[in-house]
Amino acid sequence: MTKTPANMPKLEELLIDTEAMPWREKSLKGIHEKMLWRNEETGASVALIKFDKGAGIPQPHFHSSNQIMYCLQGRYEYTSTGVVLTAGSFYCNPKGNVHGPAIAREETVVVEIYDGPHYPEKPSWYTDERDAH
Repeated sequence: MTKTPANMPKLEELLIDTEAMPWREKSLKGIHEKMLWRNEETGASVALIKFDKGAGIPQPHFHSSNQIMYCLQGRYEYTSTGVVLTAGSFYCNPKGNVHGPAIAREETVVVEIYDGPHYPEKPSWYTDERDAH
C-alpha cells in the first residue's frame, strides 16, 4: 500500500456532467461560461468558454497568471498576431504577455485553465466581477 506524505493536502476527486450544466452568460455579449473548478484561495480555475460567432475580447490585455486553452470546436482568432485556434489546438499564453483583441470567426468552445488569478484588475469590458476571475 502506498502512503501519502503527512503534509500532502487532502484532494478529492471531481466528476461533472458538463452537458447537464447550463451556460452562464458573461457580461460581455456572446461569451458564455461553465466554471468546472475554481480554487478560491489561489484564483486557479478550469472552465469551458463558449464564444458566439462574432463575439470576442475587444482590447489588448494581459493576465496575472498563465492562461492555457484547448480548443474543442470552432475558430478563434487573435487579430493582432493572426494566431488562430481551431479544434484540437493547444494555446499557452504566459502571464504578463499582452495579447488580443480576439474574435470568434465561428461558434467556438475552449477549455480555459488559469494557474492563478485571471486579471490584475477587472477589465472595463466586464461589468460582473465573476467574469474577471
